[in-house]
Amino acid sequence: MYETIQMLHSYLAYIALAVLILAVINAISGLVGKRIFNMGKDLRLSLFALILCHIQLLVGLILYFVSPSGLSAIQEFGMGGLTSAARLLAVEHPFINILAIASITIGWSRHKKFVDGAKKFKSIAIFYSIGLLLILSRIPWGQWFN
Repeated sequence: MYETIQMLHSYLAYIALAVLILAVINAISGLVGKRIFNMGKDLRLSLFALILCHIQLLVGLILYFVSPSGLSAIQEFGMGGLTSAARLLAVEHPFINILAIASITIGWSRHKKFVDGAKKFKSIAIFYSIGLLLILSRIPWGQWFN
């Protein structure tokens, strides 16, 4: 079961990141190009990015609690006894990614309050970009490409 969830978390990450990057590029291009916020393409792309990131977070949290190295490493060695790689997986990766998903959610919630397309694009561009940068900062790159 653990291996299946880990594989799902790994492959879903590629899809979620790709859609999130597309949503950020779309929002920035819409803001710079002064486009009208299209309730079809623009809304759906931003919504799919939000949904995929939330699904990825849920799968990650499930993986964290069923992982043989998640909480047990913290309980066994304490926070001071973790190596940098173990600390990344046990503490930094989950915490920063929760903040990233919160940022993306805030951007989505804020965009719904605006009528003006520029403000919608700006809200999505800023908060989704913050979320994307946070996610990219805490990906265990050494494990990702192995």
